[in-house]
Amino acid sequence: MASGEPSAKKLRPSKEKKENTTEKKTPEKAPKRKTPEKAPKRKTPKRKTPEKTSTKPRLNSVFGMGNPLLDISAVVDKDFLEKYGLKPDDQILAEDKHKALFEEIVKKFKVEYHAGGSTQNSIKVAQWMIQEPHNVCTFFGCIGEDTFGEILKQKAKEAHVDAHYYEQTEEPTGTCAAAITGNNRSLVANLAAANCYKKDKHLDLEENWKLVEKAKVYYIAGFFLTVSLESIQKVAKHASENNKLFTLNLSAPFISQFFKDALMKVMPYVDVLFGNETEAAMFSKEQGFETEDIKEIAKKAQALPKVNKKRARIVVFTQGKDATIMTKGGDKIEMFPVLKIDQKDIVDTNGAGDAFVGGFLSELVQEKGFEQCVKAGHYAANVVIRQAGCTFPDKPDFN
Repeated sequence: MASGEPSAKKLRPSKEKKENTTEKKTPEKAPKRKTPEKAPKRKTPKRKTPEKTSTKPRLNSVFGMGNPLLDISAVVDKDFLEKYGLKPDDQILAEDKHKALFEEIVKKFKVEYHAGGSTQNSIKVAQWMIQEPHNVCTFFGCIGEDTFGEILKQKAKEAHVDAHYYEQTEEPTGTCAAAITGNNRSLVANLAAANCYKKDKHLDLEENWKLVEKAKVYYIAGFFLTVSLESIQKVAKHASENNKLFTLNLSAPFISQFFKDALMKVMPYVDVLFGNETEAAMFSKEQGFETEDIKEIAKKAQALPKVNKKRARIVVFTQGKDATIMTKGGDKIEMFPVLKIDQKDIVDTNGAGDAFVGGFLSELVQEKGFEQCVKAGHYAANVVIRQAGCTFPDKPDFN
């Protein structure tokens, strides 16, 4: 190691001086120059240096896989909403009548583009919280070979996320239009290509799987259970077999309700489970927990069967403006109050959950304690809800 070289250089001259002083018959100086105790003093801090820097995130050490969407935001008029049958504060999936909406909003209004989709939002926030080095976070998902796909690749690059998309021609790149009128945002999502991810055509490729192997923390939103269960299972098993951290989000009540079988096939591999109070309630109902107490739901979720016995499962449930709860093993539950914010400063709460997870992951990959991870999650969410969409300033102010 280079850090050991200075010590060796300093020790060699002292021996030469000892031989010279013996020739001059000055034995009384020899014991003064024999200072063996200095060597270990010099070496000890140098040996500890790698330990101090070992928690710094490496390239590709956080891995996310999910449904990538290009977020397209624009201030529109009421005529535009009426044309496509949109309500001022709506969240819907695009139908056939909305297909022309995405092209029209780009042609007619001044738009802003952002790399979006639940998992990609969290990965983007994690990278933002970490700052340096770039490309700590990797993201896999499916897009189309089209203009929106090229814009999405550029936006992911600007966010310093190492995005490796599976590009295909069957479906166009997934988009989410945010039609803004006053303080309202009407969201119309067209998953399109995001639904087309193929394990054998992307995840299984040697160069892509190497990126999976490089990671030590994995995150997937529950939405991806509707797209490629086999891809999630392959990543989850790898994490479990190598004692790495696999994290999953309940994402929406309909996941626990209509994709329960897929969810429970992955659950034995989950080290950290995220969700909010509404998602937790539906999970409890579908699992037959027979309780609406969110603390009890967290305990029962933690106690579900788990493959990797080396790690106790952590369950983290957010509750909007109320305290976040986290399991600590056994019957222990911790409560973490969220950061206070004036109601007038809240612009958009849609990205709060994704931002919380991103903040949490940014500390988790640096091997910080779970309490610190929750604090980082609260900070990131507090920043993002002050912005339109899942966006943030250039640099975080978090310690």
